[in-house]
Amino acid sequence: MYYIVDSDKSFYEATTDLVPVIQRLGLSVLHVHDLGGMLDSKEIEFDDECQVFEVGNPRLVEKMLAIDMRLSAALPWRISVYTENGNTKIALTRPQPLLATLSPDVALARLAQELEEKLIQVVDETR
Repeated sequence: MYYIVDSDKSFYEATTDLVPVIQRLGLSVLHVHDLGGMLDSKEIEFDDECQVFEVGNPRLVEKMLAIDMRLSAALPWRISVYTENGNTKIALTRPQPLLATLSPDVALARLAQELEEKLIQVVDETR
């Protein structure tokens, strides 16, 4: 269900390099959640770093919502960059298996495959 890669980059390098790759591949960054920073600001001990990038493509979103508006609860897609035991990782939840559990629609399956291929490409090129 997950696609996770190890990165040779620092956390900072990976988060900085991710955005241009997302944009070059026709996606948009809608928001960035700094989960590590949020925990630190609440004085919760958290030794790792974690940022979650909400990613979307207006044309794909439009097509998915035309199939089933309930899919809005599963959108947008997220790419996470985090550290674990000093190592930087880049991860996403794969759209194909997730959307298959939400709808058996064949057109949606094709869109999910297209999206998943693009998200994996983003992760692989950023790593």
